[in-house]
Amino acid sequence: EFEITESKKTSRGTEITLYVNEDGEKFLEEYELSRVLKKYCGFMPYPIFLNAGSKEEKEEKDSKKSKKDSKDSTEQKIQPVNDVSPLWLKKPSDCTDDDYKKFYRETFHDFSEPLFWMHLNMDYPFNLKGILYFPKLKHELESIEGEVKLYNNQVFIADNIKEVLPEFLLLLKGAIDCPDLPLNVSRSFLQNDANVAKTSTYIVRKVGDKLNSVCKNNREQYESYWEDINQFIKYGCVKDEEFYKKIRESILYKTIDGKHVNITDLEDNIYYVTNEVQQSQYIKLFKETGKTAVELPTRLDAPFISYVELYEKDRKIKFLRIDSGTGDIKEDGKVEKKERKALEKLFKEALGNDKLKISVEILKSAEVPALITLSEESRRMKEMMRTFGGKEDFGYGDEETLVLNANNNLIKILAEKSKSEDAELLCRHIYDLALLSHRPLDAEAMSRFIERSHKISEKILSA
Repeated sequence: EFEITESKKTSRGTEITLYVNEDGEKFLEEYELSRVLKKYCGFMPYPIFLNAGSKEEKEEKDSKKSKKDSKDSTEQKIQPVNDVSPLWLKKPSDCTDDDYKKFYRETFHDFSEPLFWMHLNMDYPFNLKGILYFPKLKHELESIEGEVKLYNNQVFIADNIKEVLPEFLLLLKGAIDCPDLPLNVSRSFLQNDANVAKTSTYIVRKVGDKLNSVCKNNREQYESYWEDINQFIKYGCVKDEEFYKKIRESILYKTIDGKHVNITDLEDNIYYVTNEVQQSQYIKLFKETGKTAVELPTRLDAPFISYVELYEKDRKIKFLRIDSGTGDIKEDGKVEKKERKALEKLFKEALGNDKLKISVEILKSAEVPALITLSEESRRMKEMMRTFGGKEDFGYGDEETLVLNANNNLIKILAEKSKSEDAELLCRHIYDLALLSHRPLDAEAMSRFIERSHKISEKILSA
C-alpha cells in the first residue's frame, strides 16, 4: 500500500521512505546496504550515494571533530557507490591491461590475475558489450565456478543465465550487457527469443576467435596457459560441436617429452598416459624406443577422447592407453613354440590361475621382464560401468594379459630352469611387479609381495 500526499519540499528530487519489520532490520545496516547496492546497482548509469545515518547523527559526529578535520570533511567530495561508466562501455583501444585487471579484481573479488580476456563490442544485428575473463581454472571440473554477470543497459539482471550463455562458458568470469534483452527475464521467454540464440552463438564464436588468435600469434604464451584452460576447452568441445570445429587446431596435447602438439601432428593411433607415476615403466619403454604419448590425466579426458574419435573418424583416429598393448615396443619375430609353451605353463602353475591370459613376446627393451596390458575397449567399458555403479569386471576379466619379455635375461633363465625350487617364487614376484606398473595391489596382495621380497633378499645374501 502507498500514499501520495502534498509535499513541502522546496528542492527537486524524490524521497522514498521504506519501513521494515524486525526480520528486515539487517538491511538498515550500512554494510548490508552497501553490499546490496553494489551487487544490484553497481554499474547503473546514474550515480547513487549512500548517506548512512540521519542528518542529526552526522551533525553530532561532525561537531566532535577538530576545526581542521571538519573543514577537510566538508571539502571532501562524497563518492558514489556505483560506477556509471563501466569498462565494457569503453573502446578496447582506450583500455590498458591494468584497467582490465583492476576491473576484474573489484568486480569478482579475485586477487589472482586472469590469464587473458576478451572485450566484446557489437552493434549489429543486436547490441552487446562486455568483457570475458579466462581465470586460472582448477583441474577438477566439479570445483570450477565461474561468474558471468548479465546486464541490460548497466542494470544487473542475474548471474550465469544458461539460456543466454552456453554452460561451458559459465566457467569463465565476466560481464555481458545486452540492451535487447528484457529486464523482467523469464526462462520461458529466453528459450524462445531469437536474440538470445544470436547472443549465445556470437559469444561462442568470439571465444573461439580469441583462443585461435592467442594460439597462432603467441604460441609460447598459449602453451603456458594450456594447463589452466584445457579443461574449459575440452568441456566446451564435448558440449558444442561447432566450438570443436572452430578451435580444433588450437587444442593442444602435451606429450611425455614435454612438447605441445595438435591433432594434425599426431598419428592415427595416439597413445596416452593417465598416471605418470603409475605408468612410469611404460613411459620409459616408449622413450627408449623413440615413441611418444600424450598426457590425459583428468576424468574429463575420457569423454573428450571418445568425442574426438567420433569427429575425426575420417582420419581413423584412435586413442590407446600406453599400457593397452605392445605393438610399438616389440621386435619383429616370434618366440619358439616350445619356449612359449613352457613359460605359459610355468606361470599358470606358479600363480594357480589356469585361465590367466599370457603372451610371450620379444620387446625392444631387455630391462623389463613382464608387463600387464588391458585392451582399450575393455578399459573403457570398465570405466563406464564403474561410473554407473556396475561391476567393473563383469564379463571383461579375461582381457588382462601378462606379457612376458623373451628378450629379458630373467625370463630366459626361468625358461631354462623351470624346475628350480625358486622358479615359483620368482614367477609370483614378476607377476606382482607387472601388476604394480599397471595398478595398485590390494592390501592382501601387497602383504604377500613385501613378505616375498624379504625372502628373495635373504636368498640373495645367503647364496
